[in-house]
Amino acid sequence: MTRVPLAVDGVPPVDLTAKPPPGQHLQLATSWGPLRLHVRETPGPAADAGTAVHLHGLAGSSTNWTDLAALLSVRLRSIAVDLPGFGRTEPPPGFPCTREANAEAVVALLAQLPGPVHLSGNSFGAAVAVEVAAQRPDLVATLTLISPAMPDLRLDPRRLSDPRIALAMVPVLGARTRRQLATVTAAERAAQLMRLCFADPGVVPPHRFAEAVAEFEERERLPWAGPALGRTTVELVRSWLVPPARSLWRRLPEISAPTLVVWGAEDRVVSVRKAPRTALLVPRGKLLVLPRTGHVAQMERPRIVARALLGLVDSAARC
Repeated sequence: MTRVPLAVDGVPPVDLTAKPPPGQHLQLATSWGPLRLHVRETPGPAADAGTAVHLHGLAGSSTNWTDLAALLSVRLRSIAVDLPGFGRTEPPPGFPCTREANAEAVVALLAQLPGPVHLSGNSFGAAVAVEVAAQRPDLVATLTLISPAMPDLRLDPRRLSDPRIALAMVPVLGARTRRQLATVTAAERAAQLMRLCFADPGVVPPHRFAEAVAEFEERERLPWAGPALGRTTVELVRSWLVPPARSLWRRLPEISAPTLVVWGAEDRVVSVRKAPRTALLVPRGKLLVLPRTGHVAQMERPRIVARALLGLVDSAARC
């Protein structure tokens, strides 16, 4: 494991006030049947530019990568994914909402793209990215893990975007919890999520907060969104309880791609204490810990993350 310096090749100034790129649905075949995967594409500098693929965390969506994708566009094309049950991707019937099931959907996407991609993920999306990189090294050129949801059995309800989401899935108690959630406005939910995930919520520009509120309002109109978030949360916690031989920790040594592990020093969701072990277990792992940063470094410090990711891409190209 090596530590990444912040002074990587600079990224030219990019306008970070642009709206998220328009999305499109891609038809994929999975073991649960057809999947209409919603993605947002940010073009690169040329048609033959490399491709970066981005996976969001719980309660997130493809819009979590808007600023980072804009910064990377000077070198890379970006495809930000709405994982099944999130954003505008409706999960197919019977979709189990596990890390492995999400990885299958991502593999189906990557198999349609030219060449191996530069895969990145945040939180739960990073856990999915680990699974993808371990299963299909031929599809992954580099891997960037931002505060990956590594197994953590501390009893800390802050790590959920709203603990009531999981409680809403519990029989008997769930009905009362769902009624309580219905009284919380979209703006209150967006503010709560940002207080949890950002070290300093004040860095969120007003236009990005307004977009988050609009997304929460849209999510409330999707009948599958709440249940999918609850089931995915439950499955994530359940994956932390499996025997060690099946743990996500055992997947890390199976990754062959050059890997950058990025962690916020003030992450309230997944403790930065897990950062050194995570990077050390990856054979070609590097670690970047960012001060004054929370759980979503790609949103809170997009310029630093872009420089580091492009530095990883350059380093891999030289090998």
